[in-house]
Amino acid sequence: MTLFDVEEHPAAPRGPSRRICLVVAYDGSPFHGFAINPGVRTVAGTLAAALGTVLGHEVELTCAGRTDKGVHAQAQVVTFDTTTADVDLAALARSANKMCGPTIAVTDAADVPDDFDARFSATARRYRYRVLNRIAPDPFLAGVAWHVGEPLALPNMVLACDALIGEHDFAAFCRRPKRRDGEEASLVRRVTEASWYDDGGGQLRFEIEASSFCHQMVRSVVGTLVEVGRGRKHAGEVLGIVRSGDRQRAGDLAPPHGLALWTVRYPGWSSGEG
Repeated sequence: MTLFDVEEHPAAPRGPSRRICLVVAYDGSPFHGFAINPGVRTVAGTLAAALGTVLGHEVELTCAGRTDKGVHAQAQVVTFDTTTADVDLAALARSANKMCGPTIAVTDAADVPDDFDARFSATARRYRYRVLNRIAPDPFLAGVAWHVGEPLALPNMVLACDALIGEHDFAAFCRRPKRRDGEEASLVRRVTEASWYDDGGGQLRFEIEASSFCHQMVRSVVGTLVEVGRGRKHAGEVLGIVRSGDRQRAGDLAPPHGLALWTVRYPGWSSGEG
């Protein structure tokens, strides 16, 4: 075992289980992504170890969306099962926060039906990306916003978003993984919202919502739209890039630290703002 492996706990005892849902915020900077990865510090590994300590048995987490190394979350959703019937959810959250804070915070905890799944029950995910567009950087925003010193043409970036709306194959913006059966996985996604906002002081905010996202899709989209803002691409080119399915035609990946999983939607409720 290494320092960053999940602490070993007894396996969950057999018997009637209770499914718990947590809403979790985290600063992704010190973590190698969300998913457990032996030998490195991850969000799931750290949180699961804390929960296992409180509950006295191993905990297996399911999340709404796996975030990459350095990516943050405002309202990630996780579910897990426990046979500890008398656990106090408020006390569980407080204990987890004492062990994981301040980089990880459980902001809500609730019992959910056995058929509720953080990933498969979700109907949409919303991501937010921040860009600081001014000459001078800001040390207080350096961990959560991509600093772009040259002027960006925001109207052109807004116009380019139109090409993303609707159902498309987003192969131009992500690597197509192989399925376990050897076939290529579908990268068709339905985007319901994509737009840029000017929050003042050179702070630009990109919001995108879709049924789901493929690996590094948002960072690739942001990198492409920033190239439009720089004048290296035209807004009218983006639809052609989408239709081409050619990753080489899209822009470079935007840095991970500007990205945050902001909201996850479920029938009847959502995990955060927006």
